[in-house]
Amino acid sequence: MTTEPQRFKILLVPEHVEDRGDASVEDSAVRSAVVEATGETGSSGYPRYAGDGIVADIDPSTRTVEAVLVDGAELDYGLNATVAS
Repeated sequence: MTTEPQRFKILLVPEHVEDRGDASVEDSAVRSAVVEATGETGSSGYPRYAGDGIVADIDPSTRTVEAVLVDGAELDYGLNATVAS
């Protein structure tokens, strides 16, 4: 039996950060949030997670953010939402 993770850490990272040198993705993030499973399925068809002002539909098998709202709005251009490893 496979169970979906109950929480993820989401990182909002500027798209232009290509060469981080020794900095990790987490160090390059402008915002982070721990999101927890809501028990709902998002409009993308993936499980919905929410917390700290972020609502995200995440594919738990690939750890890909399929849809995201930040403080009730779409993600600003130039930012990427990723799941921390």
